[in-house]
Parts: sequence; structure tokens; C-alpha cells
Amino acid sequence: MATIVLQAAGALAGGLVGGPFGAVLGRAAGGLAGAAIDGALLSGTKRIEGPRLAEGRVNGADEGSGIARVYGTARVAGQVIWATRFEERRQTERQGGKGGAPRVETTSYSYFANVAIGLCQGPIAGIRRVWADGEELDLTTVALRLHEGTETQAPDPLIEARQGRGNAPAYRGLAYVVFERLALERWGNRVPQIACEVIRTVGRLERSVRAVTIIPGASEHGLDPRPVRERVAAGEDRLPNRNVLHGASDFDASVAELTGVCPGLKRAALVTAWFGDDLRAGTCRVRPGVEVANRDETEVWRAGDVERAGAHLVSTAGGGPAYGGTPSEAGVLRAMAALKARGLKVTFYPFLLMDVPAGNALPDPYGGARQAAYPWRGRLTLDVVPGRARSADRTAKARADIERFLGTAMPQHFRIEAGRVRYSGPAEWSYRRMLLHQAHVAKIGGADAFVIGSEMRGLTSIRDEAGRFPFVEGLVRLAAEVRAILPNALVTYAADWSEYAGHRPEDGSGDVFFQLDPLWAHPAIDVVGIDNYIPLADWRESDWSDGGPDGARSPHDADALRRGIAGGEYFDWHYPSEADRAARRRAPIRDGAANKPWVFRQKDLAGWWRNRHVERRGGAEVGAPTAWVPGMKPIWFTELGCPAIDKGPNQPNVCVLFPRKFGNCFIRSSGYATGRKTPTMAVRKCPKPNLNII
Repeated sequence: MATIVLQAAGALAGGLVGGPFGAVLGRAAGGLAGAAIDGALLSGTKRIEGPRLAEGRVNGADEGSGIARVYGTARVAGQVIWATRFEERRQTERQGGKGGAPRVETTSYSYFANVAIGLCQGPIAGIRRVWADGEELDLTTVALRLHEGTETQAPDPLIEARQGRGNAPAYRGLAYVVFERLALERWGNRVPQIACEVIRTVGRLERSVRAVTIIPGASEHGLDPRPVRERVAAGEDRLPNRNVLHGASDFDASVAELTGVCPGLKRAALVTAWFGDDLRAGTCRVRPGVEVANRDETEVWRAGDVERAGAHLVSTAGGGPAYGGTPSEAGVLRAMAALKARGLKVTFYPFLLMDVPAGNALPDPYGGARQAAYPWRGRLTLDVVPGRARSADRTAKARADIERFLGTAMPQHFRIEAGRVRYSGPAEWSYRRMLLHQAHVAKIGGADAFVIGSEMRGLTSIRDEAGRFPFVEGLVRLAAEVRAILPNALVTYAADWSEYAGHRPEDGSGDVFFQLDPLWAHPAIDVVGIDNYIPLADWRESDWSDGGPDGARSPHDADALRRGIAGGEYFDWHYPSEADRAARRRAPIRDGAANKPWVFRQKDLAGWWRNRHVERRGGAEVGAPTAWVPGMKPIWFTELGCPAIDKGPNQPNVCVLFPRKFGNCFIRSSGYATGRKTPTMAVRKCPKPNLNII
């Protein structure tokens, strides 16, 4: 507008002074002046201010409120006990200003709170979920520190920095959390109401646990502390190993809680499973497995040289994989590092899961129409189980089948290259290949102990034509080879509780073999490993009225359960048959031949441990004692536990593992027994989507 007006005015003035030529000059001068005025008016900076708090401070906090006291796990609404003025961050964005357009400056303000929230009386074991105004927080996106409420806790470093050294309260005896620079925009620039799921252990059980075994070790990325992202469709993805918001991954959250709940924890056994596909040892292949044939993921699944296309594809059940896959090797190594970072010693625990699906067409060694679905690895045996007609037990074929299962892979066929295990041996999927491969993984991760097998009782009892035990001989050789690979690690075999003490054929011969003694006595074996699920009780519903023959007041009677550790079934008496069990007809355990009843008492670990072992033929002792020297090595309970179900102590070996829930892991406690420490048992169940403690 100014350009037009001044052009006209300049032309008029110039015409009066200089005629037509002056009018032209006046018009040009007026246009220039008008353009300058228009530019100043139309192209100036426009400033916009966003909403700003007039006063950046917490509105208020309750004084004199009661302090909650928590037992077990509870959601607790917190109280503000300390806060600073809100921190204000000013951010200006500029747009426009070119080609004559106006320039716009927009200034926005965001606010952050430094606040301490009191929770309850301490000390507590930890917290799980945290809610702000009822919405669960992703704790990986906020800076939060927990003070457990001990009587010796130090002041929070942020509070001390703001209040001054020596002026900050430690709030001893009070559990509280501190948020540092908590962004407040999503809550209307105010401190939201904070609530936390608080865990406080009661009693002595959790504080007594010193070791755990993490099983079943079947989840492609379930052991990885790092979240793995899977792309499931265009623009859609998921985190298969992160189902909680209070940890970077399910493993990270669960182990953090475990170490908080069990402050005396010293060791964790990390289980990694491969898969067998047949109960007949001579035809069984042992391979790493995957849940699906193809997966678009940020962390490529790999087991050494084996990638997804070359792995065993786990069978399906109920519309999905029957098991989780073998844990990815990179994730396993990160899990070992994470456990070590928490001060735990790591036992590397190779595991064999049997992927024999329902409706298979495999001949059953036990005489069925087909092999049982998803059987226990302890049922691995010959083509026909010993004791049945046409069994190859005690023949050269038995040794040949066992040696085929063991395989011919040797330590020199493996090498570590760029942090991965490489294999260049025979093209076989064998037990030795699995064990030696895993031993090299354990070497990369710096394992403190290694287990060369678990509950292979169906194989350790098989004899060749000379009456020798070929699978035990194979374990002895593996123990020596693993010792050479891991010279600084403890080495053991995790025997089933029904296997560790000896083998008594059910053929009426009266023979007694201490078939594992060559292994237990071998210098490469450091401890006697036992998966201990021996029954502690024989509770029946009728016992509510009279306590039954064991005098238990209830199935939870701690004194009665304690008596069952070294008494009761498998110590004082046994049931000769299932019919006798149903009728509760008990037979005492005695040894009339040599007066050594501990030979027949699977629960008498102390008797087995502190005595020489002499084998028997036809019921009579023969020859010299075995290589076992009384008390020569300590006993480890490589697994120990009891399902948290009704009458669980009656049969602890019935483990509630659901193959369909392939994302889940279960932790059983493990401990020490005769010769070193007293055993421990964990039976608490924690509802964790990916890692349960039972």
C-alpha cells in the first residue's frame, strides 16, 4: 500500500518541479520509499509464546501421613517427600522470512521435576511396575533410583547436591524412589500421582537361596538382556522378548527382581537347549532348533555356524511351536555377561529337549503304538528298552547305538573366531557336537562351571556285551575334554535323583551296579551333581482328620516336610507297586545281605557319600570297592524344587512346564548338599510374562 501511495505522491511532486522528466524521477523515488515501508510492515518478525507456568514448583504434599507397611507384593500410592522447583526449558523455532514472507518465532516451554516419592517402611526387595496417574511408566525412558529403606542407606546424590553436603536427609527406614528430570508435559506440567508395585520378602526362604537354575532354556531370544525387534508386517513390529515395562527385556527385569528378592544369591545356571527327535539312541539327532522357519528380526538368530535355515524346526502343538527355540548364541553370551555384572557365578548348562510330536509314526521302545509326545530325555534308550524281549541291552549293538548317539565330533573340530564358535568336523548332529559346541560358548562367556549332561538315566544304565556302560564311558571322555577346554571351570554331570547312586536291574537278579562311580571319581569331575526331586511327603485328603501314618498336621506342615528330607519314602520305606501305593501298603527298606540299607535308599545321600561302594551280583557283594572314595567330592543339587501346586511335595519331579508357552522360562532353585553346605529350596511363584521363579 505504501508503495502505491508514495509512487503517486512522488510523481505529482516531481511533475510540479521538473515537468514530465521530474514526474518519472519522483515516481521511482516514491516507489523505493514505499517498498521499504511495506517491507518493514509486512516482513517483520512475528513472535508467538507458548503456555508458561507462572510459578514452577510442586503444589503441595501431605504432612503427617502414615507410612505403609508391606508384606509380600502390593501396589502402594506414594507421597512426595522432597522436590525442587520445576526446571524450565525454553525452545525457540523460527520459520519463514524469505521472499518477503514474514518470519515467525515460536517459543515453547517444557518442565521437568526432580522429586522423591516415599513408599513404605523398609527394607524392601525392590519394585516392579510404576504408575503415573494410573498409566504404567516405561522405566527405560525415565531416570529413577530406588532406595530400599535400610537403616544404613546414604542420602540420594541428587538431594545431597541440591541441599548441600551434610544437609540432606537419608530417610533411613523408608523406601522411596527419586525421579530426576521427569518430563511433565504429558501430565499437564504437574507432578502426577505415583504408585509402585512394591516387593517385600517375609520369612527366611528367599534369603536362604544361594543358587538358581534357569530352565527350560528354550526361547530364541528369551535369555537376551537386549530387546529384539521383529517386523511382522509393513509398519508393524513387536518385541518378542520384552513383555514388561519395568526392564529393558523380560530377562533383564526378572533377573533384577531375582537378585533383589534373593540377596544371598551367588550362582546361576544358564540352561541352553538343543533338541532330540527320537527316543531311540541309534537314530536320534541332536540339533539346535528354531520356532519358525523365517523371521524378520533385528537380531539374527544363530547357533555358531548354524543359521535359521539350517536349524531344526520345532514341531507345532495347539496352533504354535511346541517349544521355544534354542537361545540365540549372541543373546546367551550377553545373558552371561549380565549375570556376571550382578556378581553371580555362571554355570553353563547344556540341555536336551525331546521334540517328538503327538501323532508321530516312530516305533516306541517301550511297546506303545508310537512314541509318547514330548517325552522326558531320561527315556532315551535302545530300539527296545532293556527288560523287554529282543532288547539289544548287553550286546555289541547296544554299544554301537550309544556310540552313534554320542558321535565322533572332537575338540579340534571347533574353533572360536570373531566371538563365534565355528565347526569343521563330521556332518553329524550328535550329543558330542552339542556338548563340545556349548563348551566353547562357555569359554567365550567365561563360565565358572559346566554341566556335561542332565538326567540321561535311560542311557547310563545300558550295558554292552562285556557288561560295561558305554554311555558312562562317553561321559567320562567328555568330562576330560571339557576340562581341557575350560581349565578354570568346575565340571559335573547332573544325574537324576533315581540315577546318581547306582543301577539295580529290575530283572530279579539282585545285581547292584555303581555305574556312575567311574565318572564321579574321575579327576575331571569336581562335584557330584544331582537333580533332586525326591518326594518329601505322602499326603492324602484323608490325612486331614488323623494326620495319616506320618503324623502331618497339614500338607504345609514344615516339621513333617523337614522329617521327609532324610526319612519317609525312599529312606525308611517304599511302595512295591502302584497298587500298594494306592492302598498305602508300605514295605520297609532293609538290607539283610550286607546290612547296608543306604544302598537301596535313594534319599540317603549322606550314606551313599560317606561309604565305600561294593557292587553285587546275585545279591552278594563281589570284588573290590569302586573308585569312589568316601567324601571325596561335594554334592551339588544342580536342580532342586517343588511345584507350587496341591500335593506338590508328594511328587516334586512332576514339573509343570507347558511346551505351548514357548516364551516362558522357569527358574528352579539349586543348592548344595552333603560335604559343603545345606540344601535350599525355592517354591515361590512370581507372575512374570517371560521368566517365572518357582
